[in-house]
Amino acid sequence: MRRKWRPGLGFVLGGALCGTLLLSLTGLVAFRYLGPELGYRNAAVLLGLLITAATGVLGWLLVRLLLRPIFALERFATQVVRHPADPLSPPARFGTRELGTTAQSVIDMAETLRNRETTIRSFSDHVTHELKTPVATLRAATELLRDDDTLSAENLRLVDQIASAGVQMEHQIDAMRQVARARESRHDGVTSLNALQDGLGRDFPGLDLRIDGGDVTIPIGPKGLQVVLRQLLSNASEHGAQVVKLSAAPDETQIALTVCDDGQGISAGNAARVFDPFFTTKRDQGGTGMGLAIVRNTLRAHGGDIALLPVPDGAAFSIRFELR
Repeated sequence: MRRKWRPGLGFVLGGALCGTLLLSLTGLVAFRYLGPELGYRNAAVLLGLLITAATGVLGWLLVRLLLRPIFALERFATQVVRHPADPLSPPARFGTRELGTTAQSVIDMAETLRNRETTIRSFSDHVTHELKTPVATLRAATELLRDDDTLSAENLRLVDQIASAGVQMEHQIDAMRQVARARESRHDGVTSLNALQDGLGRDFPGLDLRIDGGDVTIPIGPKGLQVVLRQLLSNASEHGAQVVKLSAAPDETQIALTVCDDGQGISAGNAARVFDPFFTTKRDQGGTGMGLAIVRNTLRAHGGDIALLPVPDGAAFSIRFELR
């Protein structure tokens, strides 16, 4: 941001109000004296043109000092939200001192958030890359040991446990990549439950999907909502659900989407941890505990969020998108 003099917001607004009032008073005084000289009709036309031109100048100053900087800052914020990986293009003009300070704070905040996101992504990439080699070595070693006919049955069971641990590590590495990808992926657009009903029915033929509010517009692209619903339906199916109810309803401030199933549900002791990364009750079955973390990251990247609802039977999740 270039350092140069900028008028204060109070000066701009006060000057505009005083200028408007002064134009009105000056017009009345001038009309009183010019009327007899030029004729009242001619004086009215002349003063009308002069006052219109002066008002136009005041309006142009307000647009330049207030509206244009505000619209430029709005475009910048939209760019950061929709294309966080693109180079930042901060506004060129900031109008008043107060708008300049606000704009600089927004730019600094966007840069800080992007740097943090880059750090997280780099750390995730580094960890997954560094773990690939030892995991591959572990797999090769267990395969060689299995081919050794001299190993006892007890040692073979130990080798199988090591191989299973290696497979779990591979799943965790893949899950870490998916979580990082969910934080960055954009699924702009809108969709509805009706638009996804056929695809979800094919993916989960064992579930009876019951949809209410299927034509409600949900502010996320079809692929993004598919990521969310497929994970929730997969969890419901794994926990013995037969019926899943999907309902969407709008109000003045948000779109609410509720997903309820009649499965085994979630125990009170695990309810507070279901969205924690790596938390799972199915570790021995290959679970990574990253599914709901990916769901939450995907939703938060699109202005939504998810919460577990307390219900007596089954499991229920509430998804909400704030209307902007």
